[in-house]
Amino acid sequence: MTFFKKTIRDVPLGKHTVLVRVDYNVPLAADGSISDDLRIRASLPTIELLLKKGCKVVLISHLGRPEGHDLQFSLEPTALRLGELLGQPVTFVDDLIGDAAYQTVRKAPGGSVVMLQNLRFDPREEADDHEFAKAIAKASQADFFVQDGFGVVHRAHASTHAITLCLPSVSGLLLEHEYVTITETMEKPKRPLIAVMGGAKVSDKISLVERFVGIADKIIIGGAMANTFLKYKGVDVGASKVETDQDATLDKIYAAARKKVGDATDDFILLPTDVAVAKSVDADQPREERAIDGIASNELALDIGSKTIDRYCSELEAAQSVIWNGTMGMAELQNFAHGSARVALTLATHPKITSIVGGGDTADFVLKWDAKEGGSFTHVSTGGGASLDLMAGKKLPGIESLMDA
Repeated sequence: MTFFKKTIRDVPLGKHTVLVRVDYNVPLAADGSISDDLRIRASLPTIELLLKKGCKVVLISHLGRPEGHDLQFSLEPTALRLGELLGQPVTFVDDLIGDAAYQTVRKAPGGSVVMLQNLRFDPREEADDHEFAKAIAKASQADFFVQDGFGVVHRAHASTHAITLCLPSVSGLLLEHEYVTITETMEKPKRPLIAVMGGAKVSDKISLVERFVGIADKIIIGGAMANTFLKYKGVDVGASKVETDQDATLDKIYAAARKKVGDATDDFILLPTDVAVAKSVDADQPREERAIDGIASNELALDIGSKTIDRYCSELEAAQSVIWNGTMGMAELQNFAHGSARVALTLATHPKITSIVGGGDTADFVLKWDAKEGGSFTHVSTGGGASLDLMAGKKLPGIESLMDA
């Protein structure tokens, strides 16, 4: 499919100063080092093409949820890592809209990269403040704005929406790739298409589950979300995490499923038949497995069980397309990561499957698991909420506001 917005290939950017919104909201280790640089690596094609065109590149991003100017959330470590990956220095300035930022950009030569300080040090960023966006545009002295932070385009913030009212605005290569890859798989999948849905809450993914009922050939349910489905079906899930206010939502989902497959809803929406349980959420808790009708009142279901794992993976092996959003259990605990690991292994060892891994916790898990840093899958998204909204068919403010193709 053709992307419906202009990209950096479509406008004469050569030797101009270009303001680029990247998403360097990367996970940090306890010592402040970057524990996963996927989002930095994913931005390289856009930055490298701009440098090849002779542009002066000015980068903006957020990191974490700082309250004011908190250097614990400084973007300086990401500038250092980007410089290592580019093979050239990246000038970092601890300023965003002041004279230090302005003078640093002014003195920088063409073909160089400057990174400004964390957008969220200023509360006007999340308020989509137009005057703040104008100040960023002025400090950066930019001629064009490039949106390449896919992970933030579902939000209308100053650096995703208001800034596009200040500068001619186009898409970067990562944003284009994310949009086209996910949209093509959702709209024109190779079939069978299986949706793998996990994570904690049905309520977070109502729109996506409803859309998958319409387009998927099967839906696999895991994670704490499965507890809510099982409870709805009359299963006693003990002390497991459950959303008790989702019966009306599930009524709607199953009504839509019955319209599609008749009485075969249990073969269309697959639920666990066994689970791994523990008495509490602790890394040292042993993994014990129970049939779903054997969960004790004081036990928590923290992963899908072995029989369910085998069944799910058998279904996945027969698929042509798989979209995975949400881990199958509490994957941050080794004893309860079995389901997620087996799903990942199945997708990684069956290259015929077009495998799209949603961002957020699912992407974090597969990147820790995959020695190829995500290369074992067709696409690992850099955006959690953005990929969720795009898959659900929602319009994304940070894309809609760019120049039309």
